[in-house]
Amino acid sequence: MVATRPVDFRRGHDGLAAYAQMALGFAPTQGLVLVFRARRSDRLKILYWDSNGIVMSYKRLEAGTFTWPRPGDAVMALTKLQFQALFAGLDWRRIAVPTTCLPRAAE
Repeated sequence: MVATRPVDFRRGHDGLAAYAQMALGFAPTQGLVLVFRARRSDRLKILYWDSNGIVMSYKRLEAGTFTWPRPGDAVMALTKLQFQALFAGLDWRRIAVPTTCLPRAAE
């Protein structure tokens, strides 16, 4: 889940987990990966639960910015492939979301 609005990057594990719970309605213990960005779009923090504790990862791009969703909704879901593109600093919007194709019945 991607938080579309910037957060205060002075927050650590507990502060971001509390923000996710109170403002977004998600807890890291639910098994979700929660992604946050700073006011400057060149930094992000990721929270996830690894079965016995909260893990926080931080990434700053040396050049450029992360492509971020518009801050309309509070959160947005990305596919695994879209998340990988976002984390790599690529434009995740260019990743096609696969659709499920059902096989045709034999005639």
